[in-house]
Parts: sequence; C-alpha cells; structure tokens
Amino acid sequence: MARGRLRIYLGAAPGVGKTYAMLAEAHRRLSRGTDVVVGFVETHSRANTAELLHGLEAVPRRVMEHRGAEFTELDLDALLARRPQVALVDELAHTNVPGCRHDKRWQDVEELLAAGIDVISTVNIQHLESLGDVVEGITGVRQRETVPDEVVRRADQIELVDMSPQALRRRLAHGNVYAPEKIDAALSNYFRPGNLTALRELALLWTADRADEYLQTYRAEHGIDSTWQARERIVVGLTGGPEGATLIRRAARIAAKGSGSELLAVHIARSDGLAGAASPQALIEQRALVESLGGSFHTVLGDDPAPALLDFARGVHATQIVLGSSRRKAWQYAYGPGVGSTVARDSGDVDVHIVTHEHVAHGRRRRIPIRKVTDLGRPRTITGWLIGVVGPPLLALLLTHLHGPGLPADMLLFLSVTVLAALVGGLFPAIASALVGSTALNYYFTPPIHTLSINDPQNILAVVIFTGVGISVATVVDVAARRTHEAARSQAEAQTLSALAGTVLRGAPGGEGLLNALLDQVRETFQQESVALLERADEHSPWQPAATAGTGAPARPEDADVDVPVGEHLALVLRGRVLPAADRRLLGAFAVQAAVLLERRRLAKEAAAARRQAEGNRIRTALLAAVSHDLRTPLAGIKAAVSSLRAEDVEWDPADEAELLAGIEAGADRLDHLINNLLDMSRLQTGTVTPLIQEVDLDEVVPMALGGVPSGAVRLDIPEHLPMVPADAGLLERALANLVENAVKYSPVDQKVLVKADALDLPAGPGRVEVRVVDRGPGVPEEARERIFAPFQRYGDAPRGAGVGLGLAVARGFVESMGGTLTAEDTPGGGLTMVVSLPVVERRPEPPEPTEPTVPTESPEQPEQPEQPEQPKSDQSASDQPEPPAAERPQNNQNNPLAPRKAELA
Repeated sequence: MARGRLRIYLGAAPGVGKTYAMLAEAHRRLSRGTDVVVGFVETHSRANTAELLHGLEAVPRRVMEHRGAEFTELDLDALLARRPQVALVDELAHTNVPGCRHDKRWQDVEELLAAGIDVISTVNIQHLESLGDVVEGITGVRQRETVPDEVVRRADQIELVDMSPQALRRRLAHGNVYAPEKIDAALSNYFRPGNLTALRELALLWTADRADEYLQTYRAEHGIDSTWQARERIVVGLTGGPEGATLIRRAARIAAKGSGSELLAVHIARSDGLAGAASPQALIEQRALVESLGGSFHTVLGDDPAPALLDFARGVHATQIVLGSSRRKAWQYAYGPGVGSTVARDSGDVDVHIVTHEHVAHGRRRRIPIRKVTDLGRPRTITGWLIGVVGPPLLALLLTHLHGPGLPADMLLFLSVTVLAALVGGLFPAIASALVGSTALNYYFTPPIHTLSINDPQNILAVVIFTGVGISVATVVDVAARRTHEAARSQAEAQTLSALAGTVLRGAPGGEGLLNALLDQVRETFQQESVALLERADEHSPWQPAATAGTGAPARPEDADVDVPVGEHLALVLRGRVLPAADRRLLGAFAVQAAVLLERRRLAKEAAAARRQAEGNRIRTALLAAVSHDLRTPLAGIKAAVSSLRAEDVEWDPADEAELLAGIEAGADRLDHLINNLLDMSRLQTGTVTPLIQEVDLDEVVPMALGGVPSGAVRLDIPEHLPMVPADAGLLERALANLVENAVKYSPVDQKVLVKADALDLPAGPGRVEVRVVDRGPGVPEEARERIFAPFQRYGDAPRGAGVGLGLAVARGFVESMGGTLTAEDTPGGGLTMVVSLPVVERRPEPPEPTEPTVPTESPEQPEQPEQPEQPKSDQSASDQPEPPAAERPQNNQNNPLAPRKAELA
C-alpha cells in the first residue's frame, strides 16, 4: 500500500489564515471530484472559517472525559473506517486528551498516512520543537505543544501562510481572530509588532531552508552540476597569512547584502604537511572571526590550492569566491600565474572577487624556511667534505697505479664518490666532489694526459655530462634527506600536538593545575629555563603573570628570549634560548591552548561562583518559606494561648489553664527546635562546624539521644564491648536524636524503632562501628534516597507541620564533619534504615613485659603504671560548650544545650 501524501500550511503566527487556506484547498479538491473528509477542524469561533465548513463531510468527533470535564478529539478509528482520499486534520502539534491512542495529533496523522490516506494539516512556526527556546526568548511565552521538526520536514508540500504584522493586527482589532474581551490583551502582549516581525522572519527562514533542501535533492536526482544562483553562498579562501581578517570581513559584507546568504571560509592544507604550512595561531584566530560573523570554517586537503578551492566551491554550490591579491613578488610569477588567476580563469559561472590588501607583493614569509643545507651534524659534515675533496684525488691515484679500465668506467667510479659524499655530507660536499672529480678526470684520464686541455670533443661532452650528473645527483640526494628531516620533524610535531590535545581533553573540568602542567610541558619540550603566561587588562596596564613554570620567569615580553602574543592582552614568554622559526609554529599552538585553558579556568570559577550563589538563593528562598509558615504557626499558637490566658472576661479552670500553658511550652519547644536546626544548617553551609574529637563510648551517647521520643517507642541493642570511636559526643548525640525521632515519626504506632550498633572488622585498614536506626515505616525508593538528605526537602506528601526539612541534612553534616558517613538502606520486610558509620579508635600495641625484674626507671621499658580511677568524661560540642558528666546532667532536656532535637524527614 502506497503511503499517503502530507501537505502542511505553515503559519507565521495565530490568525494568519492557515485553517482558512486549508478549507479553501479542500473545496478546490472537492470541486475536482476528490473524496475529502473533515477529520478535525478548529474554527475558534471565527465566522469566515466556519462558513467554509459548509458542504464538506465531517467525521463526528470522539467525546473524551478528563477530570470531570468533556473534551472532543479526532476519532481516528472512524476516520480510518471511512477511508477518504484526503483527510483534513487541523493543529498538528495538538496534545491529545489522556485515553486517546496517541499522545500527539501528529502521531494520529502518521497512522493515517501509513494507511494510504492523504492528509492536509496546519501548524504555526512557534510550535516547531527546535524553535521553542527562540520563540520563548522573543515572546516570553513557552510553547507547551510542539511537533518534531522532522515530522514537518518530511511533508510532501509545505505552504507558508504569511501576513504582514500590520495587517494581522488590523485583523485582530476587527475581531476576526479573538473575542472582543481578549483583543486588547492580545495586541499589547503576544501580538506586538516586534514579536510578529520576528516570528515572520523565523517562518520565512525556516521555509527557505526547506526549499533549499528540495532544490539540492532535485539537483542531485537530475545530475545538475552547474551553479544555480538561487541563494548566495560566498566562499573565502584563506592561506593563514596576515590578510585573512581583511578577506573575511570583506566576504561578510558581501554576504550581508543578500538576506539568507551563507559565508564559508576554507583553508587548503597540503596533504604532505611539509610545505606551505600556515600558522596554527592565525588560523584559530581567523576561525573565531568567521564564526563570530555567522559563517563556518572548513579545512580541505589538496596539493594544488586552485583546483581544491574550486572543487570545494562547486561542492557547496557557491555563487561567489573571495580571494586576496597575491603576496608574491614580480619575479615569482615565473613559476606560474598564481592561485587567484587560476581560480578566476577556471571558475566558470562562479564570480571571483580579488581583494587588495596592505601585504600585496610584499613576498611570502614562509613559516618553515627550507634550508639550502641539511643539518646533518658536525661529524657527518666534516666526513662528507673529506670524501668530496680528498676522495677524487685518491681515487685518481689508485686508478693511475692500477691502469684503470677506461674513461667510461672511471667516470662511473668518480660518480660513485660524488653520490657517497652527498649521502654523508649533503649538497655542498657533493658539489665539491663533482668539481674535483671532473678536474681529476680531465687531468689524469682525458688526452692529453696531465694537462687540463681536452682534444676530443666527445671527452669534453663526457666531462660536462659527468659534472652535471654529479651535481644533479647530489641535489636529489640532499632534497631527499631534507624531506626526510622535515617529515620526521612534522611527525614529532604531530605527536607533540596530539599529546597536548589529549592532556587538555583529559584535564579537570575547571582546568585547575592543568595550565601549570602545560607550561611545564612547554619548558621541557623547548628546553627553556622558565615559561610564563602574561596578561593585562588593557594596553596601558602592566603585565601580570597568570601562570608560570620554572625559576626566573620574565615579567614582561620585552625581557623574554621568546615572545608569542595571543591576542592583544595575552602573551606566552620564554627565557633560556632563542628558538628557530621552525619551533615557533609549534610554540604558537601551545600558546593558543594555554589561552584556552586560562579562559576555561576563569569560566569554571565563574560557574562555581554562580552555583554557590544559586544554592544560596535557593536556601534563602526556602528559609523565607520556612519562616513564613513553620515559624509563624507555633508563634500563632503561643500568641493565641497567651491572649486567652490574659483575657479578663474569661475565668479558666486549672485544667484549661494547664492545657494552654502546655500549648505555649510545646510551641516554644518547636520554635527552639526549628531555630536550632536553621542555625546548625547555616553553620554547616559556611563550614564553621569544628568538632572536638574525643574517644566516645556509644553506650553512653546513644541513650542520651532518646530524650525527645516517647517512652517505649525505641528498642536499644548497644553491646557493652563495642570499641570506642573518635567523635564529638554532642554532635553525635544530636545527629542520632534527629535520626531516631525521624524514625519514630514515620513508624507505625505498634512498631518500635530499633537502634543497634555493631563493630565491623575490615580486611584493610582500621575497623568501623555502625549504628543502625531501623524503622518499619513506608520507606523511601532507591532513586530518592540521596534527595532526602538535601536541605529543605521532604519526601512524598509530608505535611507542612512536619518541619522545614533540615533534620537529615543536619545529621549527615554533623556525621561527616567527624569523619563518618550517613547512608540510607532498605529495611528487610519494609521500612528505612539509617546507617551511621564511624571509625574505631586505633590502639597502639602495648610494649612487652620484661622477662627479668628491673629497677623502675624513666626509660621506655618502664612497667605500666597501675590504672587510675576513671575520670568523668567531658562531652563538648562544636561550640566548645562544656557539658556536665552523665550522672550530673539535669533530667529536663529543655535546659540542656546539647539536648536531642526533633527531626523531620528531609
């Protein structure tokens, strides 16, 4: 079965006439005998639109009930059963009422198309998914109903329904779009002229892109290679030279003259990577300039720049090419006409602009100068000169003594010496060998012997050919050696850059320490004493070091041996030795990466500051909410009770008076609990909690944490033989009190909360003690267990009266400040278990007792003294407030500064 065809009327804004145009098209098709059925059309009470429904068959809508209200939706099954040739389905981005087969109407349309039914639909530009953020930024309204762009792009036909902002506002003012009571609000908000103009431009550009896709597909299907100037595409060729910025800005001005024009910058890189290499720093700066002007940057490999540039331009269907005037000097045109002339000659129907600039005819400054003599090292150079100068005379004496085989063979032997001199010493020793060898051939083996004259013209030609071949062979060998040297250098540079990129990518998100490591790598790679990255606010400000490596880093670019500027206010400076030009290209890449890391470090700091500020704002907002409700409620209760007691016209009996006083006391306790938790959370947020770590017995601390819970609600299981733990007794007691009261609050009345402790022996490191608070309440899903420890958070539907949501956050903060952990686990059989894990006190091994009686001395072998009576332990909180011993503590916890506090589910 053939798939149906989709036609979409795309509107720039509501009210432009999409539905009207769709119904008019339906009447045209109906008049031609096409079976057209209305599946769903929304008239929005517009009379002109409703009139067009007359004469069209409509499938009854499906009535759906949702939350006590009735809604009408497209009856997909009825429309599929009717099976018309064309179905009208309005509002493609509409969200269906729950209970329909599909969530979105565009999914209904997809099913109709799969059934072979043609569909005509409508959608506004603001409903396209990719433009949601853009539209919200323009209008301030977030579109909740969207349709994927791909759904609309797959349409067989898209017709733009457009209207000028002024005409649409007049239509709105005449009441043709909305009811009279909504007109003023619409005109002053969504339908402002600026909003409508921006939406119209969005619709035009999106439709133009879709039309361009149609055009490219058509050209590909029909094999059309010639340029169709339906849309301006300007390609600017860049060499990485100093004229690049001028060419980019000129090309951008040309592109700005035509709406919808594209700017594409291309750099042709040699495939061998050995010659004509551009400055990486210049290319990075030019890439940034292109992207800032809305263009795109491309790199293409090609040995011949002109054909590669033309191939790229034809591949992207460019209409214009922008090139700079050649920087070559006049005599250099002897090598060829140049890239600009070749491109202009072979461009065909693509226009070529040759832009003048200040560097015209100034010559090309090569980034890596080709050296005429290969650097082979001093020993090889000396050996090459010895072979080239001494070798031919020695060979001549040897051949004279042995009566050589003849002139042709003698010439080949001398040529072999020349080749050997080229292989060992390079070009100049080989040339010297060719000249000395030709002289020796003439003197010893060319008649007349022992003279420099030659009688036979053939011998003259032979000697000349020998000299030319020798010099040519020497040149070829030297070029090969030079290319090998350059290839090895390029490989080393590539490996260095690869390692540099890997270091940057593997670095920390904030770049902390990575910039210094990069500067150390620069210092080691280029063998420098010190490296520094200097920056300044403006041209008149002094230089300041952003990062340094090594000792004695330069404080100014003028004091450095090597200075690589990165922009106007940043420079990478080195001290140690002057680098050759070949190393500066690689150093430029390091400088650019250093600038990137510096910027990334700044952005990371700004992001961290923004996160801290956002967290602070969130906590302040939550605190205001807590103050506005949780603190106001007990205050209102206290005020009401006090006002009742002070009422002179009411005589209270003792029971009522006691009840009112108890209410006042309970409200004061709740206020004290809330304020203390807020203060504790503030201390944790600011990092001012300083626990006093001492050796603590859990069997003493845990019972003290149960003072705020009803008697009999908790069952303790604390063995007496548990090892001591290093902790602040006051903080630990308050953390456990929060956990216990939180568990009691959410446990069933008939179920006791279990508090048990166990010692764990770990295979590696010291052991730990775990205190488990086990409840049989509703529990918390695994995905929500971390969220319950966040400040001002309650899980589920906890009522407002349950607290401000700080109990678990304070408990975890106190436990972690003592070096422990607080986690949540499932209780087997249902419920939640809070696990407090603390390290045990490490005991040093006691010294062995002496085998023989010794006189008591003050040496380390002194026997252990009798154990002193145990002194009362002193528990001290983070605020250094002393607490009396357990036997002397007051029984009223309200007067105890370390009394347990009620907790609420965080």
